Amino acid sequence: MKRLIGYERGVNFGGWYSHEKYDKEHQDTFITEKDFERVAGWGLDHIRLTVDYNIFEDEDGSCKEDGFAHVANAIALCRKYGLNMILDLHKAAGFSYEVTYKETGLFDSPVLQERFCALWEQFAKRFGKEPNVAFELLNEVTEPSYIDSWNAIAEAAVKRIRVYAPEIKVLIGSYWNNSVDAVKDLAMPYDENIVYNFHCYDPFMFTHQAAYWVQQMKPEFRIDYPGKIEDYRKSVKEYELEYMQTYDHIEKFDMNYFMDRFRGAVQVCEERGVALYCGEYGAISNADNASILRWYKDIHAAFESYGIARAAWSYHEMDFGIGDPDKADIIEELIQYL
Repeated sequence: MKRLIGYERGVNFGGWYSHEKYDKEHQDTFITEKDFERVAGWGLDHIRLTVDYNIFEDEDGSCKEDGFAHVANAIALCRKYGLNMILDLHKAAGFSYEVTYKETGLFDSPVLQERFCALWEQFAKRFGKEPNVAFELLNEVTEPSYIDSWNAIAEAAVKRIRVYAPEIKVLIGSYWNNSVDAVKDLAMPYDENIVYNFHCYDPFMFTHQAAYWVQQMKPEFRIDYPGKIEDYRKSVKEYELEYMQTYDHIEKFDMNYFMDRFRGAVQVCEERGVALYCGEYGAISNADNASILRWYKDIHAAFESYGIARAAWSYHEMDFGIGDPDKADIIEELIQYL
């Protein structure tokens, strides 16, 4: 499979300029230069920078120069420490994976679609010639019904980008929140610099145990990895999360489980000559550290076997913080499996 050189092992700087956190104190302190230096010291080659559209735009769509200056600063720090950067639009005017943000209409509104494309045109004008930057059009399209509209919007945005950045890598994910199962329904690549993108939080009952934002999930729920398959099947039924994997066809969790999960998407990418990138994967900090380490070891082995580039979620806090104090006893081994 085609490799995404320069973006093979990374980490998300989530929550710095996204997730509704926009005050100056937060932006000045949540991530600093020492964090770029630390990540480079881990031996990683890139960061994925998640950003919300309202960092860059007023309500009428006019530009806010401070937002673009933040990105320029992050690019400069990446360059200083030998890192590349993926600029990910985590929230767009008219769409967010998070329903509480109340962003709707992108997939139906020509006005919002033009605004989306215009923002990417601005990114391309300002950052499209940077040698250490790639673009990710939109984080986690949700509903399958959006796919035809999304494929058309993505192509329109790529055309606008290509005027100013003909060779920059552009990452595109599919529905079900960038599900690996939905990669097949992405449009054929517009050109040789398109990359298909997915996220992986499987098995969900482990990676999101006791997650406060998951409906029906009880705060006291805990489960080990790899654990017993019977416990996973029971938990899905008990918490009425049938929309997640039932695990009925799974015998055990190990590297081969992830190999099977990724195989279909890898085949699509091989047939279309496209590189494959996992923009988010991780295990919630509610899980015990020994299980977290085993999970990372297994998914890492599958990534390496297929040559899938990736960025772990997330560097700091955000309920998954790899570099947080609670991972101090495993961090030296954990970074080997990023």
